[in-house]
Amino acid sequence: MTSVRRRRHFLAAGGTWAVASAVLGAAADEHSQAERADASEDEVSPPEDLMREHGVLRRILLIYDEILWRRMAHDQDFPPEVLSGSAGIVRGFVEDYHEKLEEEYVFPRFRAAGKQIELVDTLVAQHRGGRVLTDVVLQRANERALKDPGDRAKIMASLRLFARMYRPHAAREDTVLFPALRAVVSPHEFDALGEEFEDKERELFGQEGFKGVVERVAGLERKLGIYDLADFTASWTQG
Repeated sequence: MTSVRRRRHFLAAGGTWAVASAVLGAAADEHSQAERADASEDEVSPPEDLMREHGVLRRILLIYDEILWRRMAHDQDFPPEVLSGSAGIVRGFVEDYHEKLEEEYVFPRFRAAGKQIELVDTLVAQHRGGRVLTDVVLQRANERALKDPGDRAKIMASLRLFARMYRPHAAREDTVLFPALRAVVSPHEFDALGEEFEDKERELFGQEGFKGVVERVAGLERKLGIYDLADFTASWTQG
């Protein structure tokens, strides 16, 4: 092979290698981006984590509204297991998990910083009151109790009081407390809280975690016939 031919062969081989390297590099970069996207889907900041858990609470409150104001108030039947299942999620996810995170990891940091102490004290008192109301519902969320006028009245009162308390409770946390969390912890603490929340969630609710709880709520909504969001669309015409 002459020197000219050898040089052409070398350049051709080099060009082929460069193209192959570029293709492989692009594929690797695309794969890396996909992995980062998958990872970031589950990575949320502590305030965002707590706020999305309030979304579960708000969907339960919609179930409570349907049962209280459209079914029980008009003597219409509904599956008792929807009420017991909803109260069970309140107890297991909202009270025994979400509120414990707040009481063990969030509230103490505001107290240590001397900030929002009055608000934190009120929130803790409301947590305790909520547990009492949930006890009433869990004890009576069955067909026999729902037919008893006295038990029925206690269920209705508990659902009404729970919703009245927790709507402003969650709204105040979302708009005042959680946005201020970053200001009362160091960047390292902030990141560590996110990891701690994720570990607790998997420990209690398995690999599905938050998504699994949301699907349980959706199942209860379907049983009650209020899952379709379009059904809540306001229809208004000018008279």
